[in-house]
Amino acid sequence: MAPGHARACAGTRTRAVTGVRALALAAVVVLTTGLATGCSGTDGSGSGSGGDDPKPSKSSASSPAAATTPRAAQPPPLPSSLTAQRLGWGRCGATEGAPAPGSDWQCATLEALLDYAKPDGPTIGIALIRAKAQGDRDDRIGSLLFNFGGPGGSGVERMPAFAPQYEELRERYDLVSFDPRGVAASEGVRCRGDKDRQAAESVDATPDSPAEEAAFLKDAADLGKGCAKAGDLLRHVSTTEAARDMDLMRRILGDDELHYMGVSYGTELGGVYAHLFPDKVGRLALDAVMDPTAGRIGEAENQARGFQRALDNYFRSRGKDPKQGSREITALLKRLDSRPLPTAGARELNESLALTGMAVTLYNKDSWPALTRGLQDAERGDGTTLLSLADAYNDRAESGHYGTASYSQRMISCLDDKARPTVAQTKARLDRFRALSPVFGPYMGWDTTGWCHGWPVPGHWDDMDVSAPGAAPVLVVGNTGDPATPYEGARRMADELGKGVGIELTWKGQGHGAYGRGSSCVDSTVDAYLLEGRIPRDGKVCS
Repeated sequence: MAPGHARACAGTRTRAVTGVRALALAAVVVLTTGLATGCSGTDGSGSGSGGDDPKPSKSSASSPAAATTPRAAQPPPLPSSLTAQRLGWGRCGATEGAPAPGSDWQCATLEALLDYAKPDGPTIGIALIRAKAQGDRDDRIGSLLFNFGGPGGSGVERMPAFAPQYEELRERYDLVSFDPRGVAASEGVRCRGDKDRQAAESVDATPDSPAEEAAFLKDAADLGKGCAKAGDLLRHVSTTEAARDMDLMRRILGDDELHYMGVSYGTELGGVYAHLFPDKVGRLALDAVMDPTAGRIGEAENQARGFQRALDNYFRSRGKDPKQGSREITALLKRLDSRPLPTAGARELNESLALTGMAVTLYNKDSWPALTRGLQDAERGDGTTLLSLADAYNDRAESGHYGTASYSQRMISCLDDKARPTVAQTKARLDRFRALSPVFGPYMGWDTTGWCHGWPVPGHWDDMDVSAPGAAPVLVVGNTGDPATPYEGARRMADELGKGVGIELTWKGQGHGAYGRGSSCVDSTVDAYLLEGRIPRDGKVCS
C-alpha cells in the first residue's frame, strides 16, 4: 500500500485466524465494515444543526444552475446489441477473496464496449451482483448502485458483506454493485507473481541514496511493464469509461435515473457520472469525498495532512502529546530504515511495511488498540503485529498469495492522472511534505514520483471535471476526522458540482467515511435523501 494512494477499504478474506493475525485482521475488518456496516464503539449519534427541506429529488427539486459547462466529447451511440441486452441473473459463485454469498444474491455479466469511441469494437464483461428489494413492489424506487472505493475494490465481493447496513434501503431498492473494468471478475490483471510482489516490499520507498533512488524507480517501471500484459485494456480502465459503464447499467436495469452511493474513490466516480450525465442523476450520495481540484500532488498533500491529523487524534486519546508521539514514531521508522525488525515468521518488518500497518489502523477509531499493540511490540523489537496489519491491508493471505486490487488501483489511477513528477520535483517538495506530516509526509512525497513512473500509457486528467449544471441535488458527506479523504474535499466537491447541485453534510467524527459509523444524524439524513428524496440544508452538521 502507498498511503498516498490509500484505498477506501482493504479487501478481507474469510478464514480462521488466531493470535496476532486475528488482531491485525480484526482491525482491517473494522475499517472495511465501518464504511458500510456500522461499527460498535464509534463516536456517538450526534444531532443535526439545521432542518431538512422536504422536497423530492430530481423532477420537482432540480438544481437551479443554468450555466452550461462544455462536456467531454460524446461518443457515438451504443449498438442495440448492448442497449437491448438481457442480463442472465443466476446464483453467485465464490470469488478469490470470499465464499459464495447466500441465495438472496444473484450475479450476472454486463457486456460493455472496451472503447466507447468504437461502437463496432470489442466488448468487455462487467461483473454485477444484486439483492432484490424486500418491500412492497409498489414502493420500489429502482436499483441503488454502490461503489465502495479503491480504485480497484470488488463490489461483487464487498456488497454481500456490507449489505446488513443497507437493510432499510433494501426495502425500496434493489442493492446492486459491480467490479469496475479491470477489477477482479471484470478482467482484473495480475501484474506480478507473488514472489516478485513480496520482493518489491523490500524496496526502500523513501530512498536516501542514489542507489536506493535507482532501485525505487526501477521497481516502479518494472510494475508498469508487468501491467502492460493487459494489452488494450490498459488504455480503457479510466474512471470516465467506468462512469459510462454505469449509465449502461442504469439502462439495462430499467431505471430512468441513476441512484447511487459512492464511498472514497466512489465519490470521484459519482462526480464524473454527474458531469457526463447530469440529466440522468437521480439520488447520488457521496461519502468520504475526494477533492476534485487537488490533482496528484494536492491529493498526496491532503492525505499527508489527513493521516497526521488522525494520528494526532489517536495520541490525544491516549493522553499523549501528538508532537512527542510523532517524534517517537519517526525515530522508530529511522531505525527500521536501516535495521528491519524480526517477526514471528521468516519475513521482516521494514519502514514501508510499518507505515502501512500504522496507516491502516487510522481508518477507524475502533482500530486504534491495534495501533497501540503494534507500536508497543515494535518498541520491544517484535514487528509481527505491524506486519500482520500491513499484510491484511495489502490483501496478502497467510499462504503468501496476493490479491489483484493493488494492480487495478495502479492501472486506473495512472490512466486517469496526467501527473508524472520527477525525482527533482519530489525532492523540492519533501520539506513541505515533512511539515504536513513528519510521519507519513516523506513516504507520500516520494510516492508522487514512484506511483506512475515509467507507466506504459499516458494519463488523461490534470483535475477531474465534476461540474454538473442542471443535475438534481447530490448529497456530499464529509467527516472532519477522515484520514484518507480529508474533510476539506467534501466542500470542494460540493462547490465543483455547482450551485444548487452539491449539498454538503458534515459529521464531526473519526475514521474514513461517515455513513454507518454510529451517527444516527448522518444515517437518518442519508436514508431520508435516498428513500424519500428529502434534501438537507446545505451545510448541515452532525456532531
